[in-house]
Amino acid sequence: MSNAPAFAARGRLWPALAIILPLLVPQAASAQAAGQNSLFSATPTTGLIAPAPATRGEPFGSGGVLAPQSEWPLTTPHATSPSAVPMVPAGQVALALSARFGKGALIDGGLTWRVYSAKRDTTGTFHLVKEDKSPAPTLVLPPGAYIVHVGFGLATAVKPVTLNGPTVHADFDLPAGAMRLEGRVGDVRIPAGQVSFDVYKGSQFEPGDRRPIAERVMTGNVVVVPEGTYYIVSNYGDANSVVRSDIRVAAGKLTDITVTHRAAAITLKLVSEKGGEALASTAWSVLTPGGDVIKESIGAFPRVILAEGEYRAIARNEGKVFEREFKVVTGVDGDVEVLAQ
Repeated sequence: MSNAPAFAARGRLWPALAIILPLLVPQAASAQAAGQNSLFSATPTTGLIAPAPATRGEPFGSGGVLAPQSEWPLTTPHATSPSAVPMVPAGQVALALSARFGKGALIDGGLTWRVYSAKRDTTGTFHLVKEDKSPAPTLVLPPGAYIVHVGFGLATAVKPVTLNGPTVHADFDLPAGAMRLEGRVGDVRIPAGQVSFDVYKGSQFEPGDRRPIAERVMTGNVVVVPEGTYYIVSNYGDANSVVRSDIRVAAGKLTDITVTHRAAAITLKLVSEKGGEALASTAWSVLTPGGDVIKESIGAFPRVILAEGEYRAIARNEGKVFEREFKVVTGVDGDVEVLAQ
């Protein structure tokens, strides 16, 4: 049976996007364990399915994937400095923060800033001093040494700063990119809700058992990741139409990914005569020529999406068993009738 993958990607300049990322410090580890601010959802079927519409301040829905209908935060092409410095009391220092793609435009949304004391406390952890989600905040802090962490999707940057006044500027380079996914059969786009994608770090050919960094991503959603290599597992339906593709995400770009499936949607019917009414309460099994079970279901006319190839349909009704061999051709949806004779 053939299900050779077909894959296309096209990059273009990318408006700034963001998702929440747990900090790579002890405080963040506890938040991740509690299921907060993490792309790594403990429940695969929640969070990434129908993400909640987002607002300007919170562009991403639950689970870190941007829903198609959400407003995307934009970069600020002509911005050259952070926001105005607030009044700084005596004995304090202003820390002006900003982030951009290299020497490009400032990122104007979706950032999470956290400032930690540079010294561990008595428990061995870094104490969180300030947190802010403004694009370019100016924070007022006592003089001293700090560690500043900024998260933008799964891309992060960390920088030590020493505040010795009156104002200290810290600019961060975030090598983030994004992918937007869709599936097709031939030239026909697979409708939303019928295909989903799991995203993994690295190449599919690298050894090791890995967990996906994003699960059940739907058509049109955007996943923000650090630049690098990833592989996509595309599932069309819930049977055997599965395609794996390696991709490369570049910093500062949104890469549109099109995964092409060689498959078709088949409706099974058990009938007393050709073109007759489907018999209810029929148990179905779809097998490969070698006898491997691909799909089992119960109903008068179940619909199953199958990869291109040859199959055998077995129908069980009122203690009797009927079967038929059939072939699936890419893009040719149709009915397969099994005669109850």
